[in-house]
Amino acid sequence: MAEKFTRWDAADYLKTEEDMALYLDACLNEDTGDGRLIRAALNDIARARGMSRLARDTGITREGLYRALSAKGNPELSTVLKIIKALGMKLHATPSATPKPRRAARKKALADRLRASRSGGR
Repeated sequence: MAEKFTRWDAADYLKTEEDMALYLDACLNEDTGDGRLIRAALNDIARARGMSRLARDTGITREGLYRALSAKGNPELSTVLKIIKALGMKLHATPSATPKPRRAARKKALADRLRASRSGGR
């Protein structure tokens, strides 16, 4: 008996608002910078939620959403933000690493060290 395989689809597993938000957040963190993963995640979430409903909520046609969120799509930031807002989600930014001291603070620290070395560390 031959095995039957079906294509795995993330949209089938995005059942709750929390699932969708966590999925998008993970994709935002893992995206390499070209936006492909974010676009794919938004496509999955849109299909799980219902593309027609999202089209109505964003004012973008269903076909326009499919095109923008397709693998060949290149949606503008305004489109991405409309979609995220219509999905009831928010984006926020956090520093990815320890922030570098501001230039003025670095200059002051350097001046303090220079003064300390000239005065013999007193």
